[in-house]
Amino acid sequence: MLSIAKDDGGTKSKLFLMEGAKIPHKMLSLDPFSSGMGIEILESRVGYCKVALKVREDMLNSHGFAHGGVTYTLADTAFGFASNTYGRYAVSIESSINHIEAVVAGDYLVAEAKMDVTKNKLGFHLVEVRRGEEIVALFKGVVYRTQKEWTE
Repeated sequence: MLSIAKDDGGTKSKLFLMEGAKIPHKMLSLDPFSSGMGIEILESRVGYCKVALKVREDMLNSHGFAHGGVTYTLADTAFGFASNTYGRYAVSIESSINHIEAVVAGDYLVAEAKMDVTKNKLGFHLVEVRRGEEIVALFKGVVYRTQKEWTE
């Protein structure tokens, strides 16, 4: 953990910069939507995050399949968490998803954000959503990395 001194208008305080792998856990604790979806973090490190959820009956659409927003939310969460592990707040500016296979209640889905290319203040990520070994969705996203740093 790295500390930096900060002058807050005459008072000095220390900010403790957060270790990258811990940032997704802090983000999840502050994210009632992802928590409510039942998303759990399986693994995180700088530039990488793997999250999962079990599809519930209340996540199904009128066709009896998981609503597209379920796989999108899972992938977007992995994307957001991975992009923030570099220590600065990163915000999504563009994303898209391809739904490849139908998903049903009871499916255990894992989203893995495993590629990052950084250009200046932009980060480009790819996320695979899998049911076991089968890819059910592919997601790509672009983030803008702000100057604000994650702190303890």
